[in-house]
Amino acid sequence: MEIITPRLQLRDFVIDDWPAVLAYQSDPRYLRYYEWTERTEEQVRAFVGRFVDNQNAQPRTKFQPAIVLRADGRLIGNCGVRLPAPGARVAEMGCELAPDAWGQGYAAEAARAILAYGFEQLHLHRVWANCMAENAAAWHLLEKLGFEREGRLRDHEWFKGRWWDTLIYGLLEPERSPQ
Repeated sequence: MEIITPRLQLRDFVIDDWPAVLAYQSDPRYLRYYEWTERTEEQVRAFVGRFVDNQNAQPRTKFQPAIVLRADGRLIGNCGVRLPAPGARVAEMGCELAPDAWGQGYAAEAARAILAYGFEQLHLHRVWANCMAENAAAWHLLEKLGFEREGRLRDHEWFKGRWWDTLIYGLLEPERSPQ
């Protein structure tokens, strides 16, 4: 798959993308809201390998392309929709971005493009997402995209020696903003 936006190319991962992913996933700012305290080459090779494997599934249910800057070809993250089963009309959205690319509107640009793909090409009715309640940038992005906060799961995840609350968001096709 490939989606082109004004500043980004969303394209399928290739195995050789792992060094760029390792670079941003090793950043302490990235790791703050994940269970990992560090990332290894082996872990990230497996992470990228799963994306590549998902691309070859028939029928395909996971659409999680790499986010690449069109200006210089640098891979800065990924953003996608994942269906629970073939033909499903609901999907989970997830997005991650290299900390050096934060605050420049790239996540919103990529998420709008993947949502358009999900609603228009996959004929989704509902897309949902979750994030750590303390990750204000993540839930601000979801709200900017038109998602509604549907709930808060208190003490939902245990990692880094403490409990974390999770926020659940949803966006219905009739509610989404036109692109």
